Amino acid sequence: MKKLVNPIIRMDYPDPDVIRVNDTFYMVSTTMYFMPGCAILRSYDLAEWELVGYVYDKLDDNPQERMELEKTEYSGGMWAPSFRYHEGKFYIFFLSNSGNANYLFTSENIEGPWKKSVVEGRYHDASLFFDDDGRKYLIHGNTEIHLTELNDEMTAAKEGGLERILIRDERDIGLGYEGSHFYKIGKYYYLFVIDWPKGGVRTESCFRSESLEGEFTGGVVFEDCRDYFRQGVAQGGIVDTLNGKWYAVLFQDMGAVGRIPVLVPVSWKDDMPVFGEYGKTPARMDLTSARPNYDYEPLYTSDRFLPKEELPKNKQLKLQWQWNHQPDNELWQLLPEGGLEITTDKICVNVTFAKNTLTQRMLWPRCSAEVTVNAEGLRDGDVAGLCALQSCYGMIAVTKEMGRYYLVRIVRNGEDLKDNMARVDLMPGDVTDKTALDGPEVCLCLKATFDDMKDRLDFYYLKGNKFVKFGASHKMEFRLSHFTGNRFGLCCYSTRTPGGRAVFKNFVYNP
Repeated sequence: MKKLVNPIIRMDYPDPDVIRVNDTFYMVSTTMYFMPGCAILRSYDLAEWELVGYVYDKLDDNPQERMELEKTEYSGGMWAPSFRYHEGKFYIFFLSNSGNANYLFTSENIEGPWKKSVVEGRYHDASLFFDDDGRKYLIHGNTEIHLTELNDEMTAAKEGGLERILIRDERDIGLGYEGSHFYKIGKYYYLFVIDWPKGGVRTESCFRSESLEGEFTGGVVFEDCRDYFRQGVAQGGIVDTLNGKWYAVLFQDMGAVGRIPVLVPVSWKDDMPVFGEYGKTPARMDLTSARPNYDYEPLYTSDRFLPKEELPKNKQLKLQWQWNHQPDNELWQLLPEGGLEITTDKICVNVTFAKNTLTQRMLWPRCSAEVTVNAEGLRDGDVAGLCALQSCYGMIAVTKEMGRYYLVRIVRNGEDLKDNMARVDLMPGDVTDKTALDGPEVCLCLKATFDDMKDRLDFYYLKGNKFVKFGASHKMEFRLSHFTGNRFGLCCYSTRTPGGRAVFKNFVYNP
């Protein structure tokens, strides 16, 4: 038996969808503008998870994704994937919100390679469904949930195929039905959606019908916040185990760390799902592992950045790393002696426009990261360091001025921004602290604490053999203008003349 403690993953993996193939569970979630994209996770017990790989290295390959000039893909990119395994093949479908395209990726091997194709139309939060008769459908939409039959090639809606509205949310509500997940279990078709009533919390609803053309009836099946600031646990896939038990992998907003997966047991009464234990998410539960002695690779990693010459360049980094936007592979390298070198090629107003910022998700309820930065290759006005990446970011870095090196603390605060979607990316950061350094190399550290929505970031640097705090704490936020949790980021950018470079060595991730 495995003792589970919720949340199952203490990192930003929103909009999860989960499947089981024999004794193995696989999960995908929204990765938006981070590359490589569409992370695939694996588990043998639903409690512990590890990375298998990614579905794509780049997606839309447009100016926003490449961060050309002042274009970015923040709050866009890949959203809410649907994951299916059908007749020996894996299928992943999702909408690219900034590319305005639907993508279908297929593979016979979970580790790839993945074949990419485009599906005509625009399908919001779609669930891919294969019926028993071989027909294929997308269930999608917001407020009105539509069913659209696909053609045999799965490239567009089928001409003359079934097209109908399954349910319609006609209430005066904050967020109408969306986040569709669709299954056939026994004799019923089940539609799972979320909504967010005004003044209420995000809830999970289920509707069922014995026919795709029949009436879908149902309602709320789960409304629980885990006693955490009225943040509802909802949206995700359901899956059965080898011993016939059912579970839902949903997510919950947890402040600046992001949206975190939660496991909820599902039972059945009168052919309708019953979520939770007495309507609540259990903090702990016993789970059976198909491979009880399996050793999982952590979802975070430390790194000495040693090159692997036998692999292509874009495969040399550990799986836990993702770039902020599509990387420019001409502007980074792993050095033979160890170290990540990043070179700049444009002028940036702040870190959110920096190419090749290398990131890892932060870990709830606390975590820290440290890295040694060699800034000898910087040009005047360049900035290189360690950041907490979000629109209201915080960073500790080295900058060069008149040939001398300085340690700086740079932040962008959002307390005065009432609109959570407000774009602050075009504003320069505030340099709140600055001190001269003896040389170009320094070890930097960020400590993140996620404490009852009072999420803070503290800044340190190594002075002698002791880490010294540098400046005040920074209030981290989850802002919809980026729509992702804060991440540790290794970054280098130019404010005057491009072409400078920095080397990052001995990255240490402390959970």
